Amino acid sequence: MAPLLVLLLAGVALASRGDREPVYRECVTACEQRNCTGAGLQDFRAEQPLYMRMTGWVCLDDCRYQCMWDTVSLYIREGYAVPQFHGKWPFSRFLFFQEPASALASFLNGIANLVMLRRYRSSVPATCPMYQTCLNFAMVSINAWFWSTIFHTRDTAITEKMDYFCASAVILHSIYLCCMRTLGLRYPSVASVFGALLVLLFACHVSYLTLGRFDYSYNMLANASFGMVNLVWWLVWCLRRHSHQPYLWKCVLVVVLLQSLALLELLDFPPVLWVLDAHALWHFSTIPLNILFYRLIIVLESGCRSAHCL
Repeated sequence: MAPLLVLLLAGVALASRGDREPVYRECVTACEQRNCTGAGLQDFRAEQPLYMRMTGWVCLDDCRYQCMWDTVSLYIREGYAVPQFHGKWPFSRFLFFQEPASALASFLNGIANLVMLRRYRSSVPATCPMYQTCLNFAMVSINAWFWSTIFHTRDTAITEKMDYFCASAVILHSIYLCCMRTLGLRYPSVASVFGALLVLLFACHVSYLTLGRFDYSYNMLANASFGMVNLVWWLVWCLRRHSHQPYLWKCVLVVVLLQSLALLELLDFPPVLWVLDAHALWHFSTIPLNILFYRLIIVLESGCRSAHCL
């Protein structure tokens, strides 16, 4: 299922206490002058590991990373709370992974989707009316987790936008999947028109956030609205049919837990061992939910032979 609230609870701040700290700013300026020009830059490039160069890490990034830890050490030594830098907690980099735990969790979510997609294709007949819709949903989900992995590996303006946009696409496709399940099999023209409206909505959403300054407040509000529509629609359908399809408790559990577990983000604590934070915990918690949801749609679709298999 879709990462419905991961965008809604993400940090909006473009600057944080750590990167506003004069000690940090002076450290970065001195490091940049010393290591990122002339002979210093040549030495940096000669010593930089190939895997760092290939993943786009530059001298300024390394200065910010080293100065971040200098500032964190100063804060801890003076008894102050650990600060955030550029809207994020300090993470201990592993190889070229900027946020190793979140990157691993995103990767595992993608693998879970891929494995369950293969199981779905082997279990569900291609003649099922929902087959292609479920297939498309799985591909959109895998794509979203791919970009989530990339974003947590290397946070740039492009990878951040792709992470946001692909997650929004999953939410909207989950709404379309629900539309097809509840209305589309009986009224295909209604589902087609609704799907076209969702595509237009997504295009407008991406255009607005791309053509100007990225509006984090709007993005949160838009995805909150998408997520609530998705949640309520699935719940209403499940509760109405639960009496003769008792296994729909799985669907209720998935959509409710996806919303509830996203509240882990509100904990927002400094990373344990500088690796595991609340965001990573949220990503890890969605892995079994992905598996449970695919098991549900396999049960729903595996015996399907006609458009009346609701």
